[in-house]
Amino acid sequence: MADADERVTEHAPYPGFDITKPSIARTYDYLLGGKDNFAVDRAFGDRFINELPGSRVIAYDNRGALVRAVNEIVRSTPVRQFVDLGSGLPTADNVHQVAQRFAPETKVVYVDNDPIVLAHGRALLAENANTTVIQADLRDPKSIFENADTLRLIDFGEPVGVIFSATLHHVNDDEDPAGIVAFWKDRIAPGSHVFISHFRSENDPRSQELEQVLQGSLGRGRWRTDDQILALFGDGFTILEPGIVPAVQWRNDEEPDDLTDYQRLIAAVLAVKS
Repeated sequence: MADADERVTEHAPYPGFDITKPSIARTYDYLLGGKDNFAVDRAFGDRFINELPGSRVIAYDNRGALVRAVNEIVRSTPVRQFVDLGSGLPTADNVHQVAQRFAPETKVVYVDNDPIVLAHGRALLAENANTTVIQADLRDPKSIFENADTLRLIDFGEPVGVIFSATLHHVNDDEDPAGIVAFWKDRIAPGSHVFISHFRSENDPRSQELEQVLQGSLGRGRWRTDDQILALFGDGFTILEPGIVPAVQWRNDEEPDDLTDYQRLIAAVLAVKS
């Protein structure tokens, strides 16, 4: 865990940037072994690592399911454009890297509300004209949809992949996560794919324990049952095989024979707009 001396020596990257509160994007980066995080993010991540040993696997299983989903979409459908909502910091195997290995023309808009993500995005955009990053909150989908960079890259008259990778569980019930999904459903063409990964509750003490850590540190975070996650899609979608399953099992030819308790706590599901 980061100590007090480390906190003192760290400096905000620019005036007004708050390094006293943990960021979901930077904590996720830390859990995946990245370096774009601050002491406060590492301290939050260490709560999962030290207080809930084994829980770090959730981040890796989630990332693996995302990579497989993008691979599946780009290799088996005409989709050549993606909007990644709550994308987090660039790490290995981003959406554009996975998709463009197979189809270099694929266009990707990354969206995150952390300004550090935007800073990285400037470098990303400089090397890849088909990729951009915008700073916005997924709870304000209209601002994302109408953003000039979104409209420059994404043709909503054609099928698009919409990614909610480990983001909707950070949207509380009173913030209408189903309404966020419905906003995009109403604006994407038939044949578009929507991927959701989500903290999964089995109404057991382990998932309740993790939810309390998240709520206590960030003031948000909502574990949902399989039925509640599927209900986020609403009408107008066809759920694709294998349905909603633990992320490590989602279309994974190398899935483990036995899952840990933590591996059962992150689920993945892919749907296509009818």
